[in-house]
Amino acid sequence: MSASSKTPLLEQIKSPNDLDKLEAAVLPDLAAEIRDTLINSLANTGGHLGPNLGVVELTIALHRVFDSPRDKFLFDVSHQGYVHKMLTGRADKIDTIRQYEGLNGFLLRTESEHDCYGAGHAGTALSAALGMASARDLTGDDHHVVAVAGDAAFTCGPTLEALNNVAETTKRFIVVLNDNEWSIDKNVGAIAKYFNTLQTHPAYNGIRSRTASLVEKVAGPGARKFVHKIERNAKNMIMPNVLFEKFGLRYFGPIDGHDLPSLIKTLEHLKEQDEPVILHIITEKGRGYQPALEKPGKFHGLGPYNVEDGSTASGAPTFSELFGRAITDFAKKDPKITAITAAMPGGTKLETFKKEIPERYFDVGIAEEHAALFACGHATRGLKPFLAIYSTFMQRAYDMIIHDMALQELPVRLCMDRGGLSGDDGPTHHGLFDIGYLRHVPGLVHMQPKDEDEFIDMLWTMANHSDGPIAIRYPRGNGPGTKIKDEPALLTIGEAEVIQEGTEICLIPLGTMMELALEAKQELEERGHSVTLINPRWIKPLDSRTITKYAAQAKVVCTFEDHVLYNGFGLSIIELLHDKLISTPVERIGWPDAFVEHGKPEILREKHGLTARHAVEKILPHLES
Repeated sequence: MSASSKTPLLEQIKSPNDLDKLEAAVLPDLAAEIRDTLINSLANTGGHLGPNLGVVELTIALHRVFDSPRDKFLFDVSHQGYVHKMLTGRADKIDTIRQYEGLNGFLLRTESEHDCYGAGHAGTALSAALGMASARDLTGDDHHVVAVAGDAAFTCGPTLEALNNVAETTKRFIVVLNDNEWSIDKNVGAIAKYFNTLQTHPAYNGIRSRTASLVEKVAGPGARKFVHKIERNAKNMIMPNVLFEKFGLRYFGPIDGHDLPSLIKTLEHLKEQDEPVILHIITEKGRGYQPALEKPGKFHGLGPYNVEDGSTASGAPTFSELFGRAITDFAKKDPKITAITAAMPGGTKLETFKKEIPERYFDVGIAEEHAALFACGHATRGLKPFLAIYSTFMQRAYDMIIHDMALQELPVRLCMDRGGLSGDDGPTHHGLFDIGYLRHVPGLVHMQPKDEDEFIDMLWTMANHSDGPIAIRYPRGNGPGTKIKDEPALLTIGEAEVIQEGTEICLIPLGTMMELALEAKQELEERGHSVTLINPRWIKPLDSRTITKYAAQAKVVCTFEDHVLYNGFGLSIIELLHDKLISTPVERIGWPDAFVEHGKPEILREKHGLTARHAVEKILPHLES
């Protein structure tokens, strides 16, 4: 196919085999088409624009050199897998990405045979790829396994654990280090500084070929092993302790990750190596779109935007924004308050704290376990650490929550953003499990606010809590719009709020599910029924006195939660009533025992029964007798 073809190049590619048919001269034009498609499609759907604009040439080169699905590509996190999807028969569906029943925003094994490994969290690619390479060796196969990981992934514990095992596990393994100095935010720490040193050292680039050429001229091509030894020694003279070669991976690079001919030539060379190798490429996050270059943090992942200037719709403050502002204000009055995050100052909105009180702000990189232990260290010395991590990522620090925080009764404040459905991000990002993994931990306090004002009160209560770990879960996006008081109130831990007293039905909605319960209450009252409405506030400890009082006199109790029903909030109500010998039946509204797909919350709630109508349908049969 020639460059003069009238059919757009991207439309000609239905599989990676079609990519092989294109002339090398038109590949830059294909890259431009892909970028244009991404920029215009994601303007309508939102998504991870910046990361994907940065890997266009790399993804083209991978599919040009290797043979997917026989050869395996693993993308760390896989949020940068949109281009891979486009080159594997899904380009015509890219405008459905992150939409209900459309393409997922991450790689899914069930979506395509070209997605050999699903992901959504950082630090998984190298370990999983090494496992695949080991399995290949055991079964006598000869395909290639390529792990693509951003520089931020190398601040993640599992990545370093995998590196520690590569040399003794397999002889054929390719790692591509996609270095753009960013994860979601600017990378931090010693690893980031090390990569920057490798990038900027002028003597590094090209040393391999120069060393090999010199020695082979003198000793001939048979001196290959000696060449390698000389190369390593030369590198160590320039830059002592080359990290990857200490782990047993031969290092290549850094090279320009947007130079297609160079990428293809280098990957073809690495394909022939019989030793573990790592290719260090330098890319530009957001390449080809000026707004994304200017604000790479914003364009890492965002909702719909204006193509012309990259602007997004603004509205009422989100829970995340309220959190960042409140904690900063509290810290200005209390010098013991510190803020800790794991590479997400933008997502958690601790960027406000970072800007105004930088000396007490700590970003530890993608290292949730370390962040939790770091916070414990602060707590032992009388500081008041607020640890802000998404609910789905807090799962990684679970051992530390039990063994280090709770067992030692350390007052670390766990702030779990995205507690509940995360909509378009899908099952890897829904925060639907934290009640289940926290409510049985001894001594831990856990809560969820019904609105913005109560949220600030709860944060203030956390700031003044000193008896062991305390956690709060709050949803993505906005609350109901409740006005916030001038001064926060200190809440009594374990004391619920009775909003309305009734006799027949007891509704207990957790957090912002209050809105759904209010709809159900109105419909039930219109049918002539008397309703009690309780805002529980506390997941643990439950207000057992209040809940048992109203549950005992009702014909039915109905709980509402933005969480899976198994081991969730509703189950804790059932357990409470059972222990108190109260036989009132309990109906529960919540998410099923399944990994919930991606899509708009209103669509998913209707599908899975999280609506006022479904609640009323469950309640009414109990009122017939």
